[in-house]
Amino acid sequence: MNIVERFQKVLAFELFDRLPMIEWAWYWDKTLDRWYAEGLPSELCESGEIRKYLGLDNYRQLWLSPLASTCPQPKDPEAGMIKSIDEYLRLKQHLYPQDGFDRATMAAWSAIHKNGDMAIWFWVEGFFWFPRRLLGIEQHLYTFYDNPDLMHMINKDIMQYNLRVIKDICQYCKPSFVLFGEDLSYNHGPMLSKKCFDEFLSPYYREIIPEIKKLGIVPFIDSDGDVATCIPWFREVGIEGIGPLERMAGVDVVQIRKDHPNFRLIGGFDKTIMHLGEDAMRKEFERLLPVMKQGGYLLSVDHQTPPEVSLDDYRLYLSLLKEYGEKAAR
Repeated sequence: MNIVERFQKVLAFELFDRLPMIEWAWYWDKTLDRWYAEGLPSELCESGEIRKYLGLDNYRQLWLSPLASTCPQPKDPEAGMIKSIDEYLRLKQHLYPQDGFDRATMAAWSAIHKNGDMAIWFWVEGFFWFPRRLLGIEQHLYTFYDNPDLMHMINKDIMQYNLRVIKDICQYCKPSFVLFGEDLSYNHGPMLSKKCFDEFLSPYYREIIPEIKKLGIVPFIDSDGDVATCIPWFREVGIEGIGPLERMAGVDVVQIRKDHPNFRLIGGFDKTIMHLGEDAMRKEFERLLPVMKQGGYLLSVDHQTPPEVSLDDYRLYLSLLKEYGEKAAR
């Protein structure tokens, strides 16, 4: 079974030879600084090269940013870039670039993907994430109430941009899945009400998700924090999976699978125990093994591997990931 087939089988809840070996997010720079000091070759700086060296499956992930290279960046990211419709309209010349990705890179990836030797997925900025990026954290939450027209204007535009770029990418290859970056929960649940979700996010998901599914792509949500409350919201609009399922936020992968049997999952492995040795890691794998066996689950660290994890710790984690990924298939 090649890499692309393995992803397809797992995501379709079909029989597989082992789980894919992935690191769900890009590596944290602080973690890499430690690993370089501990023997990771310094010439390895691209995530794909690092994964290959460490023995993970060959895959690439791409962030499809709606910001053009000319877009001015605020000194304080929390302050945002705009405060009004007029400011948004002036900024639009720096948003939604015609080429949302590097075509030469995608063509090269696509050639490997078509042979089954590289899985590909990509990220788009969602209808909570992108307005927050433009407005800043605090003003974004006020804008739901103080300037709803602006919120709808932004989300209509990002929906159209995302759909255009997704269709463009599919001229090269069909990715295994797409992740909508949202981060709309924290450790006590979602940061907006169901009413706000239904008014400001749901219409745009309901428009774009059917188009994504027509392309044969599985749509996922990415949100940190406790996502148990909002999983039903996403299922209502057609989302078919979620990650990274942070254990520190109280997320229980086993319970989510019981509550949502056909919902796909990414992540879930408690990153806070990875430096505690083999017994602690085996205990965590045993906790997750029943869900691993069911399919529809790409097990990975429940966010980026933290810098407390040594290179030797991580190698041990990967050997156990392979062992339990094969055990899940049996």
